[in-house]
Amino acid sequence: MPLMQYRGVAWPWLGLVVAAALVGQETLLDWLGSYPSLQQTAYRTLVWTVGATSLALILLPPRRPAYLLGFLVCAGLMGWALWLQYGLDLEPCPLCVFQRIAVIATGVVFLIAAIHNPGRVWAAFYAALTVLVSGIGAALAAWHVWIQAQPQGSVPACGMGLNYMLETMPLTEVIGKVLKGSGECAEQGWLFMGLAIPSWTFVFFLAMIASAIALVRRD
Repeated sequence: MPLMQYRGVAWPWLGLVVAAALVGQETLLDWLGSYPSLQQTAYRTLVWTVGATSLALILLPPRRPAYLLGFLVCAGLMGWALWLQYGLDLEPCPLCVFQRIAVIATGVVFLIAAIHNPGRVWAAFYAALTVLVSGIGAALAAWHVWIQAQPQGSVPACGMGLNYMLETMPLTEVIGKVLKGSGECAEQGWLFMGLAIPSWTFVFFLAMIASAIALVRRD
């Protein structure tokens, strides 16, 4: 399977940029100390977003297999989320549920595209859908990261469950309450490489957007 090639990119320069980013990360973390902060989380998320997106573009296969692979990644991510929920008893907060919906919607777009096997025009259409759906997911994840970075006690206490709100409130009011965040949304829970789940979903959404756009010209 041929690798994605980009003219004008010298791999030694890429390695230098990666090394500089890692050195900069360690310097920043030393300066910030051991206390979690929004700046620290944002920097780590940015580094991983650049790395994951670059890797996805380098390894991007031809269009139809790439769409199928994107669907499988979404399915795998949902399987991992369900394992966290039922295997580790980590109940998703309302913002997590909204992000799950965005992951599922992104997977549906990629599955339809894989079945369709589009040319460039339709690939641009699927890219636009991905930008819309995954863009919403990325915005939700970024907002969730901001909520988790707030000082303890500044976020409202845990509120009503999402199912109860959907049964008793109009949808617009439910969305408004979820976006405000609550105590359960402020809990980081599961961590990997110093980042909580919303940071990793943000990385995922940006990588999917970049891949979908690149597939417009990837025959």
